[in-house]
Amino acid sequence: MWTYLNKEFKQDEAESYFGFVYLITHIPTNRKYVGKKFFTKAGTKQVNGKKKKIRKVSDWQSYWSSSEMLQEEVKLNGEDQYTREILYLCKTRSELSYYETYELFIRHALLQESYYNSWVSCKIHKKHLGGIRQ
Repeated sequence: MWTYLNKEFKQDEAESYFGFVYLITHIPTNRKYVGKKFFTKAGTKQVNGKKKKIRKVSDWQSYWSSSEMLQEEVKLNGEDQYTREILYLCKTRSELSYYETYELFIRHALLQESYYNSWVSCKIHKKHLGGIRQ
C-alpha cells in the first residue's frame, strides 16, 4: 500500500499525474530509500495492422524501488516491515527528476548509511519546470 498525506493512495487518484516521488522506510531500522516512479509505461497496440505507441499502467502498486539491496531485504523481512509514502505527485518527468534530486540532496542521502540510495543522476532544464516555478 502507498500512502499520500497519511491516507491510502488509490489507482483512480493517479490519473491526472505522470508519476510520484516516494520514500520507503524500513520500520525497525528507520533506513530509507528515496526514488521516483511513473504511473504509466510505454507500450504498443496493434491498430489497423500498424503498431501504435501507447501508455499503459505501470507496476507502481507493487513496486519496491530500483535498489536490488532493498528489494532483497523486502523479500527477506516481509512487506509489513516497510512503509511506502508518496512525497510528491508530479505532472511531468522534469518535476519528478527535480523533486527526487531535491529530496536526495536535502536529506544528504548519499552521505549517510541510513539511506539505501547510492547514486544520483539528473538532467533538468529550467523551462521544463514551468508548472512548479515560483
